Amino acid sequence: MNLRHLIPIFDHSVSNWALEARLLRWLTFIWLFVGLIMLFSASYPVADARHDDGLYYFKRQLLWVLVALFGFNTIVNSPLQKILGQSHWFLMVFLTLIFVTLIPGLGKKAFDAARWIAIGPIPIQPSELIKPFLVLQSARLFGNWERISWRVRCGWLVIFALVLLGILAQPNLSTTALCGMTIWLIALAAGLPYKYLGGTAIGGVMLAVLSISIKEYQRKRVMSFLNPWADATGDGYQLVQSLLAVGSGRTWGAGFGLSQQKLFYLPIQDTDFIFAVFAEEFGFVGSIVLLVLLAIFATLGLVVALKAKNSVHRLVAIGATILMVGQSLLHIGVATGSLPTTGLPLPLFSYGGNSMIASLIAVGLLIRVARESSEAEVVPLRKPLLSNGQRRRTFHKTRN
Repeated sequence: MNLRHLIPIFDHSVSNWALEARLLRWLTFIWLFVGLIMLFSASYPVADARHDDGLYYFKRQLLWVLVALFGFNTIVNSPLQKILGQSHWFLMVFLTLIFVTLIPGLGKKAFDAARWIAIGPIPIQPSELIKPFLVLQSARLFGNWERISWRVRCGWLVIFALVLLGILAQPNLSTTALCGMTIWLIALAAGLPYKYLGGTAIGGVMLAVLSISIKEYQRKRVMSFLNPWADATGDGYQLVQSLLAVGSGRTWGAGFGLSQQKLFYLPIQDTDFIFAVFAEEFGFVGSIVLLVLLAIFATLGLVVALKAKNSVHRLVAIGATILMVGQSLLHIGVATGSLPTTGLPLPLFSYGGNSMIASLIAVGLLIRVARESSEAEVVPLRKPLLSNGQRRRTFHKTRN
């Protein structure tokens, strides 16, 4: 594998990619660069207080980025058919790990939720890592729906249900909802009958209502979302501080690094509420620019899906786009009080290696579809130079 592919300015093969693939690649690196800059600002005070090193989280995020870029590079330069052929094994491994997190003593808890497994010093969050493989396997299933038996259909639907139930049991309602909506929208794009889609939609809503009814903290989050100021120092504290951060940004923002809410007022500012810090420092204008970036990404993803000749590839592009843009909009909706408070990271912004790996793999899948969907490779402006031996062989062939 050519390591130069990891560095945009040194990857000469990119010039032969389809236009959508090149645009998505550069857009991803811009998104990633802005996210790293934002994480540096949002995490510095907390890292300095907890670890006596303001760069503690930033340096670890850089290491995760390198690992994630390796996965991104592998996906982008591998045949999609080969990736699809291996996706079910990864899905089953991460499904098993999701249930391992529920075993007392093995699952690592944070905020009363067992979502991690510690493998030495490395925390593994299977509910994050399983997302791109859910997209792949959903695309395989629904893209070939008419050609497979009911036995195979029901088997995979049961596995998808186990994934959602396992994540919900951690408990992690927000990730469960995101994964469920992604699978459902891929099925909708595949053209499944509305009676199946309607039934699963009703079942998903009922499951969410049941979870909120049973889990007291989820119920309090919904109530505080409706009126966070009623308990501004209790259940509504996170949302109130987030709204104060967003509002303080005004039109142009306080300036990079000058957020006041990140100084131990806004909780979880480097993960679940990093957009609030971004909005405070870059204001309404910066927030609109970020939304425009997401809109361009979504448009390119839609163009790639429409150009895909293979139905499974089309669904992979749709799923990857939903995963990146949908999760981003849900995160922004939470930070701005448009949605109930949940624990979804902002892709390529929030601190966390598992989220970074899952996000870059999802983008890699979208770019790979774009590369394979192009009708013809872009012709390079320069012809490659031939060696003396190659010139002699070409000369002899011409004479013969």
